Amino acid sequence: MMRSLFSGVAGLRTHQTRMDVIGNNIANVNTTAYKSQSMVFSDLLYQTTQAASGANAATGRGGINARQIGLGSKTGAINTAITQQGSAQSTNNPFDIMITGESFFVVSNGSENFFTRDGSFTIDGAGNLVMTSTGYTVMGWQVDPTTGEILPDTVSALRVMDGDNLVYPPESTTQAYVSGIVDKLDPSLSSTAGKIITLSLFDALGYAYTAKFSIHSLGSDGDYYVRLDDILDEDGISLVKKYGLSSINEIANFGSEDTITTTSLYQLLDTATYTPNADGSGGTYSMKYFPGNILDGYSSSQLINAASSVTIKLADGEEVDVNKDVTVDGVIKLSKSELQASNFNLIYAAKEEMIDGENVTNYYYYGKDDAGNLIELPNTTENADQVAKWQAALEKSFPGVNVTNVKVSADGTVEMEFSQSFKATKKGKYDLEGNYFVGEEIEDPLEAYGLSNTEDTKYNIEFTSPDGQAQITKTFTYTGNELVFDTDTGLFSYVGSPDTDSVTLDFNASATSRQGETITLTHFSDINIDFSSLTNFNNGGTTTAGMTSGTNDEANTGTGRKRGEMTGIEIGQDGVITAYYDNSMSKVLGQIAVAKFANASGLAKEGDNLYSATMNSGEFDGVGQDITSDGDYMTSGVLEMSNVDLSSEFTDMITTQRGFQANSRIITVSDTMLEELVNLKR
Repeated sequence: MMRSLFSGVAGLRTHQTRMDVIGNNIANVNTTAYKSQSMVFSDLLYQTTQAASGANAATGRGGINARQIGLGSKTGAINTAITQQGSAQSTNNPFDIMITGESFFVVSNGSENFFTRDGSFTIDGAGNLVMTSTGYTVMGWQVDPTTGEILPDTVSALRVMDGDNLVYPPESTTQAYVSGIVDKLDPSLSSTAGKIITLSLFDALGYAYTAKFSIHSLGSDGDYYVRLDDILDEDGISLVKKYGLSSINEIANFGSEDTITTTSLYQLLDTATYTPNADGSGGTYSMKYFPGNILDGYSSSQLINAASSVTIKLADGEEVDVNKDVTVDGVIKLSKSELQASNFNLIYAAKEEMIDGENVTNYYYYGKDDAGNLIELPNTTENADQVAKWQAALEKSFPGVNVTNVKVSADGTVEMEFSQSFKATKKGKYDLEGNYFVGEEIEDPLEAYGLSNTEDTKYNIEFTSPDGQAQITKTFTYTGNELVFDTDTGLFSYVGSPDTDSVTLDFNASATSRQGETITLTHFSDINIDFSSLTNFNNGGTTTAGMTSGTNDEANTGTGRKRGEMTGIEIGQDGVITAYYDNSMSKVLGQIAVAKFANASGLAKEGDNLYSATMNSGEFDGVGQDITSDGDYMTSGVLEMSNVDLSSEFTDMITTQRGFQANSRIITVSDTMLEELVNLKR
């Protein structure tokens, strides 16, 4: 038989194999992360009809080459373009992941590991991250429960949707800080309530509360104290009232009780009089009341405030008692603009009149009577009817006021006399010369100095003098923490005690209500509050101090939080899976590990976009590595497409087809030659 016949058969088989490879490539042109293959030809065996011989130096004969006849071709190798990156296809599915680089995902069927570039993943019913096509679990590293950090170890299935990961547990607030400015000119610092600042906090169950604090001046520059006033629940209800307690100190302690004593020389108030005894052994105090102190509505009366002269119609020394009527006479001038303002609402308008046969323009005021009709208020007061019209209009603005002797000037100014009655609110004797009322003697001399003892502040008069001065010792007791600033720099100095930056809001373990019920408070945690960021600068009389939960640094720990529900999952470029929750928290759930091989082309294809390790690819160590360790990375929401090049495949198909045809001709021609050989016997 002719050797060429078998060479043609070998060629046909080899080209058929190449066509199989091309067909498989084209079939997988849209397969996720498919890696195209190519076939390499090699020649087959050779039959040596004459061996090669070397040159003979003795005879001078040269050497000849061997005579070899080839027996066809064979498949030399089928290569996979496994390191050639496929194009990216966007899916916007966070569980679709593309690897950029030469790494492989590690997946498992439960008994052995496989490797893939197909990053089309999903979450199964058990909460595992799995391949969409096969259900094989994606392998990676778990989180150290102690540190919350990734623990590189033998890869295991990533269960990202278990019960612990679906919610973020609540946490009580343990840290806070105060920042801003305490301006010594802010009047609220010297008020009873002080400058209110609040802190939002959480207990261990995730319930929100608001702690109310206040900053108070201690009377000298740079010296203040901060106290806890109340704690409110989410509905704004005071816990003191809610639990039936007596004070906030039964719930939490903030600082301790302290006392400050100062001695000052006080001047007698203008509203007090001091009458020394004849023998010089002291004296008596009595209060001095101006009309505005004793007559109800006197200070707010517009007529009184605008009057050019006011006379109280009482005799010198005449006594008044509570609810007694006191009549006041006065004279007032009102300008046109005042009469047209909202208190009076009078109209000053022109009126055309015929006087002595001539058309003359005069200006008059107009008001409304009780029926709402517009009435003219004439510019003259010649008769009682005209005066009555003015009185009716003006008394609408001042009920109970008697208006007389109205005079209107050409420029619209109105001058009038009035009488008004007021009810006395205190007892006193009228002093005609001083135009004030003298009250009864004062039992407590502190009242003469505008002072009174309270729960926190006690006054004691050391001595008195006839000139209206007294040396008074003030003892002030407060519960809280002293807050001190450097008066030279305005910077924070200490809080609570020297060299201390922070103080603690210390919650009690329990409290007992007025009904004897025990209130458990262990769900609260003590809160360390840092005051070192406060300053004592001028800010236009406005204090901006504010309290914020957490630490005043990048870590911002100890803020506390409510219970959180998972709102989303993100897979980073390093394969770290992070969950986000509706309480603004996040948690690392694990990390997708990858495998890398010294010879990735040596991996064996297992179907379903899977590869397995072979002796020529290198073994997987069972741990894997961080994908970013040598520059590779993952992209979420994107899949890697097939790297098949159709133009190249179609070109290879044409050459393969022609090669197949040529080899078939070898068989045809060889057959013809054999036929001629057989025909020789004829």
